[in-house]
Amino acid sequence: MTAQPRLVVSAPASGHGKTAIAVGLLAAYAARGVPAAGFKVGPDHTDAAYLGMAAGRPGRNLDPRLVGASHIAPLFAHGAAGSRISVIEGAMGLFDSLTGQPEIDGTAAVAAALRAPVVLVIDVAAMGHSVAALVHGFRMFDEMVHLGGVILNRVASSRHEQLLGSALDDLGMPVLGALRRGDLPNVLPGRAQGVVPAMHRTADASRAIQLLGEAVGRGVDLDRMLALASTAPALPGPVWSPAEAVVAPTPGGPRPVIALAGGPGATFSYAETAELLVAAGAEVAVVDPLRDEKLPAGVRGLVVGAGLPESYAGELSANRRLAAEVAQRAADGMPVMAEGAGLTWLVRDLDGLPMCGVLDAGARTGDQVVAGYREATAPATSPLAPAGARITGYKQVRAIVTPRAGEQPAWIWSGTPEGFVWRQVHASQLGIHWAGAPEIARRIVLAAAPRPEITSQPIERKPGPREEKTAELTVRPAIEAEADTADVVTRP
Repeated sequence: MTAQPRLVVSAPASGHGKTAIAVGLLAAYAARGVPAAGFKVGPDHTDAAYLGMAAGRPGRNLDPRLVGASHIAPLFAHGAAGSRISVIEGAMGLFDSLTGQPEIDGTAAVAAALRAPVVLVIDVAAMGHSVAALVHGFRMFDEMVHLGGVILNRVASSRHEQLLGSALDDLGMPVLGALRRGDLPNVLPGRAQGVVPAMHRTADASRAIQLLGEAVGRGVDLDRMLALASTAPALPGPVWSPAEAVVAPTPGGPRPVIALAGGPGATFSYAETAELLVAAGAEVAVVDPLRDEKLPAGVRGLVVGAGLPESYAGELSANRRLAAEVAQRAADGMPVMAEGAGLTWLVRDLDGLPMCGVLDAGARTGDQVVAGYREATAPATSPLAPAGARITGYKQVRAIVTPRAGEQPAWIWSGTPEGFVWRQVHASQLGIHWAGAPEIARRIVLAAAPRPEITSQPIERKPGPREEKTAELTVRPAIEAEADTADVVTRP
């Protein structure tokens, strides 16, 4: 049993201010000396990075699609250890879902799995007594979700606040905070910059978090929020452990150095990636592809996570020394795993700018973002996966790579090959959360250290309680149409 104060910050829809409120809450608690932990529902690296920066510890993602519904509570308990409050920022609206299946992967499903009270952030700028109808509907929609209070954002005046409070009093719904128009500054760096400002701890990112913390500290009752979080019951079941997840660590001997692309404050991978590599027997070092001109000393493998933004093509191209070293080491047989924009860093050129040239392919920036989950199968054995391995990943890219796949593809989904496997290189635009397939860490460590032939079971997690089963094969519901363009979005 794990007793951990926690609450979910959600909203009726995107655009109500829940990211700023969640980041501000963590910053406000940190300023008070209250140990806090930040989580993001879904695959978004950027929000998780700012939540982590505000809390002063790694921000983590809780995504039932990527890791399996049964892993949500154990992963949460692992990431929340040592904190006095955990703030879990939802995705989209409370009952929305990137896949159209909110009962599996929506914010409400995660809140129910964690038995966490929900605080609804509502933009009330153009709203009066109707706020009561909205809140009543959200409270009654799902009996498994406990709506514990609301935070009113963009309140027009004292009279407006009194009117809203009176309407909600009739429902018995606590108002835990109220922020006037302009109280919550729009200061977080643009999303096109991705995790980089948080990763580099830039002055803009630091100032933004400070301002949000001050604003939330003034407008939200932090004590009542902490009291609400403390009503969450103890979670049954185990706490996730990277050491236990890696079933058979690498045999004794020198620990190979695996470089994770990132910076001083975070990496482009999910937080559990480094933990799993260490548990599998590696020593983890960080290399910044935007600033470092060479790989860490003694490195024997490189992992570039899907959090690398696509908007830094100029900086990546300008770092010719590191690009040349990566190309040479890949040609020499060093394991290189790249996801998302990491693939476009390895091609010959992107929009005419020279990249590493590891892969015989080019790329250009498309007009729209292609985003969605993919159910993928490994067509052949690679350092990352054995032939036939099945995995759920998330793709969010603008870049169009030509050809889409190499002679040996990294994955196949919807009957179409994607990505490249060449020597010890595995590159794909599909991002994977390794906590859903921890065998990946062991395979990469084995590939990085001269070892006998790799022997392992295919990567295949068991489905969560709401996922489907047929005969002896694990089948997860189809979540995207045949073509990548079927789920084009501008901001997931």
